Amino acid sequence: QVQLVESGGGLVQAGGSLTLYCGVSGRTTSSYLMGWFRQAPGKEREFVAAISRSGGVTTYTNSVKGRFTISKDNAKNTVYLQMNSLKPEDTAVYYCASSERGWANAPYEYNYWGQGTQVTVSS
Repeated sequence: QVQLVESGGGLVQAGGSLTLYCGVSGRTTSSYLMGWFRQAPGKEREFVAAISRSGGVTTYTNSVKGRFTISKDNAKNTVYLQMNSLKPEDTAVYYCASSERGWANAPYEYNYWGQGTQVTVSS
């Protein structure tokens, strides 16, 4: 059974930093595309970042480029999202997801999801 469990969310002031963690069981992070998404109240779930199976390729949505970094430790089966220079508009529930596709940035292309972790950035 595949499970993704996010942690690390919380309340932070604008300009601060947080690191999100996604622990994966039931599949290896080295064999699947891993992504982070977020969903703010009243908005659709949106792509944040993804990392390739090898870890050698990453991609980000424009609004987080230069501030967020996705990485993973295949030995620990864990995916990370380092978030710096946080802004109030980054406030959302952040989800970790896994895809069997070679590359994907749409929610429907990911077939396993975590329960989400809340990130709140105060101004």
